[in-house]
Amino acid sequence: MASPVTDSAGLSPLIETVSWNADAVGTLSMPEAEAPMSSSVLNNCNIPKPPPLPSKIVTRNKHPKWPPESCFVPKETKDMWDKLFKDGNGADLCIFTEDKSCIFAHSSVLSIASPVLGYRIRQSKIKHGMKYIQIPGLPHDAVRVFIRFLYSSCYEEEELKKYALHLLLLSHCCSVPHLKRVCICYLEQDFLTTENVIDTLLLARKCDAPRLVLICVRMVVKNFKSISSTEGWKLMKRIYPDIEQELVESVVEADSKKEERQRKIEEKKVYTQLYEAMEALLHICKDGCRTIGPRDKMLKGNQIACNFPACKGLEALVRHFSGCKTRVPGGCGHCKRMWQLLELHSRMCNEPDSCKVPLCRHFKEKIQQQCKKDETKWKLLVNKVIAAKKGSYLFSSR
Repeated sequence: MASPVTDSAGLSPLIETVSWNADAVGTLSMPEAEAPMSSSVLNNCNIPKPPPLPSKIVTRNKHPKWPPESCFVPKETKDMWDKLFKDGNGADLCIFTEDKSCIFAHSSVLSIASPVLGYRIRQSKIKHGMKYIQIPGLPHDAVRVFIRFLYSSCYEEEELKKYALHLLLLSHCCSVPHLKRVCICYLEQDFLTTENVIDTLLLARKCDAPRLVLICVRMVVKNFKSISSTEGWKLMKRIYPDIEQELVESVVEADSKKEERQRKIEEKKVYTQLYEAMEALLHICKDGCRTIGPRDKMLKGNQIACNFPACKGLEALVRHFSGCKTRVPGGCGHCKRMWQLLELHSRMCNEPDSCKVPLCRHFKEKIQQQCKKDETKWKLLVNKVIAAKKGSYLFSSR
């Protein structure tokens, strides 16, 4: 599962074997500010009043900024601890890495920076006054960057980019939350590709990084075709078939939701068009529009714009219906649509006696003779159109 940026093939052995526990981290409380001097004292001393205290402005970013600060201590402190780590004067601990090379360190410094490492150091064997521990499965340079961070709380940005996955694993296993947050921030914002997203997902699940897991899953869902052909996916499918099944189910669920959303959008569009057709039909039959309308109304002509979007199409349908020789139900496709619109109107009309739409009362009487199955379908259609009507009013009011 190698990626072009980071070789993570060595992560699997350590992921499976490490079972260190993290200790609780204490919190510090800041002392309260001293009370300002009273005005009488200030006047007696002829000292001008101090400026007002700055107001507390709290800003909350949606995402942590990247890149974060690469050093969290003053430069003098950083240089002092870096020199202590680099020189190794008085070192009493040897850390063996994957290539059998040794990193010298001070057990007291590491024990304070990481209680988990401190426990391992106390359990280690002592030989010739030197303690020995092993951190297998990870590159020597990645372990060195991690140990340096325990000394000076600093890192080089290029080294972080190169060993981000390894540092995430080490910071999680050794309970170094600040470095863990930095690694997660980088992995979330600047690291993921179709080649390494599976490696990152597996590691994020092991290292209790739920937000990073979610981002990886979303990327898999979005780019499933290209990711499913990578070596990382094939290896995961062989070693972790349950995770592969979860991801496939997530992709299927996302596709189903997308299709369902699209279906509802199209369905709502149809019901909205039916509602607009009902409005236009009532407008034509009651007030008249341009070149068609009741005989007792003065038509406006083609020069006047109509405010009903469905009016133009419905006007052509009404003209066809009035002149078609086979307008019996089922005889003509256009006339059949017109019959359905007239019946839908009659089912939605609350004033059949005074309604100007043709055949409104006729369809009201016909409804009494329909079978229960057809009646249920029509009621459902009426409810959908009314719901679309309410939705359009709500949208227009906004």
